[in-house]
Amino acid sequence: MPDWRLDGTAALLIGLGSALGGFSRVLVGAQFAELPELGTALVNVSGALLMGLLHVVTLPAGRWPMPVGLRQALLAGFLGGFTTFSILSMETLMLLQAGQLPAATLNLFGSLGLALLAVAAGHALGERLNG
Repeated sequence: MPDWRLDGTAALLIGLGSALGGFSRVLVGAQFAELPELGTALVNVSGALLMGLLHVVTLPAGRWPMPVGLRQALLAGFLGGFTTFSILSMETLMLLQAGQLPAATLNLFGSLGLALLAVAAGHALGERLNG
């Protein structure tokens, strides 16, 4: 699982990374104004690909090792801001690699199902608030 311990510098780097990731998501999405679902899919899949790649190569024994704070800024910050799907995918993969199929299944389908229900509930609430 990701290392979520924070110090002040790491927290600032994660915040900066998250802002840059969110901005990048908007830039990519703007290229697909006619087919927004395609832009979302591209962001989610590319973010998950980058999460998997960078999670491995930035480990202390990886090809491009990074200090923990910088790694957190890149993975949790930038890619987390770019797409939370990448973090969900990485956590599910790690559960699968640990042989925890029931936990991985619950993580994946529970997160997606609950997120879909939450989006539907928020949408309904927004429509009610709008009158």
